Amino acid sequence: MIKLLIVDDSALMRRQLTNVFQAEGDFEIRQARNGREAVEENRAFQPDVVTLDINMPEMDGITALSLLMAERPVPVVMVSSLTEQGALATFEALNLGAVDYLAKPGGTISLSIDEISVELVSKVRAAARARLKAKGTVGRLAQRLREERVKPAPAPRPLAVRRGVAGEGLVVIGVSTGGPRTLEDILPRWPADFPWPVLVAQHMPGSFTRPFADRMDTLCPLRVVEAAHPQKVEPGTIYIGKGGADMVVGQRGGKLTVLAKPESRDFLWHPSVELLGRSVLEHCDPARVVAIMLTGMGYDGADAFAEIKKRGGRTIAESEQSAVVFGMPAELIARGGASLVLHAEKIAAQVNSWAGC
Repeated sequence: MIKLLIVDDSALMRRQLTNVFQAEGDFEIRQARNGREAVEENRAFQPDVVTLDINMPEMDGITALSLLMAERPVPVVMVSSLTEQGALATFEALNLGAVDYLAKPGGTISLSIDEISVELVSKVRAAARARLKAKGTVGRLAQRLREERVKPAPAPRPLAVRRGVAGEGLVVIGVSTGGPRTLEDILPRWPADFPWPVLVAQHMPGSFTRPFADRMDTLCPLRVVEAAHPQKVEPGTIYIGKGGADMVVGQRGGKLTVLAKPESRDFLWHPSVELLGRSVLEHCDPARVVAIMLTGMGYDGADAFAEIKKRGGRTIAESEQSAVVFGMPAELIARGGASLVLHAEKIAAQVNSWAGC
């Protein structure tokens, strides 16, 4: 049995969520109406996993999460509204230690929980098995990087280094559960003169990706943008695939271009890592591609990334020791598609070495 604590100030939401998990038959469930009760139940019930709302009276979800992680760390899935404000609060929660998040389809009080029930159960089951990252690791890194960014920037490399960059090298990243925190541990470590573009397919709702790109832009020496419209692929830029869509590359006017297209029904997860990888295989020289598979459940992108390696590209799978959920990297490894298996904190240095930084 999986011990689940459901935390939400809405009696209707608590009932709907409880019904979803009771139907599974292997969950022991308790409820809490606010953050204060959540902290108390974490001590008394000792759940294996918690679903946590953000906006609640007496004690909000962010405050409660910080106390949960300080007193008795437990895997937490944030359940928030599909708004930009909800996205910002969710990223703060992930930085505090939450494993994953899910957007309520109908806002603060959702009457259409059935729309997300399958995904909700899947995320909670994965969270119950998740590896919690060391408390404060990402936050300390982010703070250090913010401090470093106010120092004088190093002299840029000669422009010749970046001539024809789209043909010289391209980094492609696939990531899902646990991704935002893991990306904060990798992307800011690439210097301002990093010579290759970076494409990131992070499974995320549509209203979350622009705030996430804006957040990463404040942390990274490289420019970070949401790939919401056609853009020429340029060096020194990290492109975050728009949520609620799929990100692919194509050729426009002889230039490699990143495009957002409607979600394809042929793929389960979005933005699809597999679809991005296939488009890279079609329009780029695989031998010049570095494909990185990070934490996440499922197998999205494993086939395409394995094919990139087969055609001469270099691939990295995050190690089981550092992955929050080892599903996606494990699938790549199982297909013989990983050139290297590395702890998340070592990935940026390896890619810097390949790029000559």
